[in-house]
Amino acid sequence: MSPIPIDAAALLTGLRCILPEILVVATAIFVLFVDLMIPEENKRILCGISLIGVVISLFSVFLLGPARISGFSGAVVHDGLGAFFEIVILAACALTLLMATGYSEWEGTHKGEFYSLLLLSTSGMMFMAKGTDLMTVFLGLETLSIPIYVLVGFHRHRMSSIEGALKYFLLGAFASGFFLYGVALMYAATGTTKIPALAAMLLDARLAANPVFLAGVGLLLVGLAFKVSLVPFHMWTPDAYEGAPTVVTAFMSAAVKAAAFAALIRVLLLTFGGLQPVMWKVLWALSVLTMTVGNLSALLQDNVKRMLAYSSIAHAGYVLVGLVSGDFLGGQAALFYLLVYAFMNIGAFGVVILIAQKEDEGYDIRNLAGIGFKYPALGAFLTLFLVSLGGIPPTAGFVGKFYLFSAAVKNGYIWLAVLGVLNSAASIYYYLRLVVYMYMVPAEGEMPVPRPSRLAFSAALFASGAAVLLLGIFPGSALDLAARSVLSLLM
Repeated sequence: MSPIPIDAAALLTGLRCILPEILVVATAIFVLFVDLMIPEENKRILCGISLIGVVISLFSVFLLGPARISGFSGAVVHDGLGAFFEIVILAACALTLLMATGYSEWEGTHKGEFYSLLLLSTSGMMFMAKGTDLMTVFLGLETLSIPIYVLVGFHRHRMSSIEGALKYFLLGAFASGFFLYGVALMYAATGTTKIPALAAMLLDARLAANPVFLAGVGLLLVGLAFKVSLVPFHMWTPDAYEGAPTVVTAFMSAAVKAAAFAALIRVLLLTFGGLQPVMWKVLWALSVLTMTVGNLSALLQDNVKRMLAYSSIAHAGYVLVGLVSGDFLGGQAALFYLLVYAFMNIGAFGVVILIAQKEDEGYDIRNLAGIGFKYPALGAFLTLFLVSLGGIPPTAGFVGKFYLFSAAVKNGYIWLAVLGVLNSAASIYYYLRLVVYMYMVPAEGEMPVPRPSRLAFSAALFASGAAVLLLGIFPGSALDLAARSVLSLLM
């Protein structure tokens, strides 16, 4: 039996297509080897090695540019959309690693496996963003999820961490099963799992009416909705966010959400458009439910981590407003909002990490009392991030919501935009409640002393704060980049 000939040019093109992912995975493996060879007191250099690998990978994304590079028989494609989300994911990972330099010393997570798992999860997110075959998206989803399950339960001595990891794992396993079964049904109806081929086939109205295909689409949407935390598939989010090490919570809230939305955007804009108007009615309902349940639940929380968890659910609903629009403007607004959300949410979690003293007790809202005047820099940073999350000008959060709701209005979804604005107004109450505690509520007893900020940790806060302000005042470049990314998908 003769060996199968290998097309060297095609192989090199495929490797070039996934160069950023290769660099991240290679860094993860290298970190594990270094961890075996260095003494315990030098473990902090593992974080630096991880950060260097992420920066090099980010540089390679810019080096490849937005040009379309297809690899591995079209299963993975580097294009404008993939490059945009790789920038968001790698930026979120870099900020997380900067914060981890201090957090790991305080909480004892200076372990090689901690950084390696973080990097391997990042590589899975990047594959999700560039996958143009549903099986590639599934493999990326699992590569993303399994390390995150472990990271959520990394504090093995804390019951809340173990509980959050177990709930996340069990529900995540069911969601993966739904996703894979949906892919199987779609393959049974069409004979392909390639997203562009599915989009072409949906021009035939008979496929859109095929019950097997529709069942597959529904199950696929359930799997992605779980990762995005859309209601009613959000139940894992508060417990997983609360139980996870807070630096992992920040990473999950920004990077995991961006990766899941990357896959959802690629599938929705290319494939599900042929299922109008039924699909958009479903997404309309999911958006309203997600915004409303997330915000109403956040109103009742005294634990800051749980409040930000429910807040992240609500923000998934806002992003879905752009996708319901189903056109270029909605896609552009969704991409821009995911970019700014990563900075403002990671920044908010970073300030909260510094203020907290203990993982299980330090995130009560009462611990913020008097912080604003006692520690003005921390108070100013947290106020900036909360104001941006609430959508108050001149921050990036306001610009993002403005474009999301504008896209909905221009496409005739006026009531969806109205409900979005009302939900955003309601969210201002619980965001500003934290500001009130910082500046207007006196501390009861001795005020907790914030953890000493490391230089890298401070750099992460400054970078996040600068991004939130600059993207709010000068959003043009980021909006243009988002526009080109969506165009690369639709062309």
